[in-house]
Amino acid sequence: MTGKLGLDPALVARARELARRAGQPVVELARSHTTVSVERAALRLAGVSGADPDGIPWVNRLVDAVVADVGLGHGVSVPVFDALAREQISDVTLLAQKAAAGSVRFGQPTGRAATAARRAARKAVGAGIRQIDRRRAERDRLVKRYGDPKQRPWIYLIVATGDIYEDIPQAQAAARAGADVIAVIRSTGQSLLDYVPEGATREGFAGTYATQENFRLMRAALDESSKELGRYVRLTNYASGLCMPEMATLAGLERLDMMLNDSMYGILFRDINPIRTFVDQRFSRQVHARAGIIINTGEDNYLTTADAVEEAHTVTVSQLLNEYFAHEAGLADAQLGLGHAFEINPDLPESFRLELAHALLARELFPDAPLKWMPPTKHMTGDVFRGNLLDGFFNLVGTMTGQGILLVGMMTEAVVTPWLSDRDIALQNVRYVLGAAGGLHEDFVPAPGGFIQQRAHRVLGEAVDLLERIGQQSLLTAIAEGTFGIMKRPADRGKGLDGVARHEADYYNPATDILEGEAA
Repeated sequence: MTGKLGLDPALVARARELARRAGQPVVELARSHTTVSVERAALRLAGVSGADPDGIPWVNRLVDAVVADVGLGHGVSVPVFDALAREQISDVTLLAQKAAAGSVRFGQPTGRAATAARRAARKAVGAGIRQIDRRRAERDRLVKRYGDPKQRPWIYLIVATGDIYEDIPQAQAAARAGADVIAVIRSTGQSLLDYVPEGATREGFAGTYATQENFRLMRAALDESSKELGRYVRLTNYASGLCMPEMATLAGLERLDMMLNDSMYGILFRDINPIRTFVDQRFSRQVHARAGIIINTGEDNYLTTADAVEEAHTVTVSQLLNEYFAHEAGLADAQLGLGHAFEINPDLPESFRLELAHALLARELFPDAPLKWMPPTKHMTGDVFRGNLLDGFFNLVGTMTGQGILLVGMMTEAVVTPWLSDRDIALQNVRYVLGAAGGLHEDFVPAPGGFIQQRAHRVLGEAVDLLERIGQQSLLTAIAEGTFGIMKRPADRGKGLDGVARHEADYYNPATDILEGEAA
């Protein structure tokens, strides 16, 4: 028996082995397919940028042109760099413009032409990956210069007005008030756009559009705050939806520090095709691994649709799957911000003890991961006083169980978009709990054989049972049957399926080659 919960090491090892068995066929599927967003991400690394007068990114126009001529299954890099040589064009964005005008056609070269195109593509994409390497080294230098926050968990606060120029002063004010991580939530519906908007934006809805320029602006602003405050302030956005690989790439290029990147969120909550999602998330995690970005997963969302007590084990199963997929893509434990949440109905007897059991189980299953602990949302009623109390209990669980990343709960959750004053009160709540009980996890040990231990053992046992059932079917079947978050998502349906293709025998993506071990 190990840890505060007395978990059986053999059962924990069994759970991980079952997660590997369930995840391996999905990895094989991802390794044998590509998507339009994976190919666009490679071309972004090669230098394609900008958008046409209608706001359609040139990288979309270029990939669409290649797919129309030769299909997707070969990859787009070889046809693109073959066309560059044939047309004697040195700028890949200019090629995209000519392709959009219909003045360039694409083919799949063979022999020496194919070898030359591969070599040129690898050189161009490698330059983009070296830029990601430089940004990672830059982060390391700044963390060394300014230091990390002294306390754990890191305080994570959402800022998103829709206008990047309004977000910046609010984010800087939040950092001054104690926030360690600023998350700029995306505009409603952006995950369903099959392109990344261009430039600085001021018209988001319930969030701010994720664009490369918005990433750059906010990162620069938080660098100023880091210098002012004497601690490195981290920036978070979203690598999810139909442009997951591109978002990860842009985040690496602009030195974001965390990205929301769950293996199943887009499938369950945005009805994105499962195969599209798993192919995209593997590539995006390879980029995150290279960039030194911490991923945040979305298991907390399951409990907004399913019962947080009856379905607690599905969170554990998803965490184990996310861990397996992340490790396979090259992410280290220190980059796994595995998600879970304080979502049990507060009117349920012993709800706080149940929350403690679930949070401590996650902490002990993933001792080296900076777990992301999410505040109550489902049972926030609009009573701001009750809501602030619930958030205080949530903060207390976070300190008692040694969570790594604490998302600040808002007493106005589900009522209004938070005002600065709301955030200030919420941060006061967090600061009080961390100041008064920040080291409580050192002292808190549940009674042997007591309520908390029994509950944790039961959830782990149910997780193992579910993983065994998934292994007898398949993960795609389990998702189709509504196992996670009660949503049923078949593998042959969902948004974005038309942007997926199986690799042809001559498929080539220089980004994948480099990210899987070759030097840039």
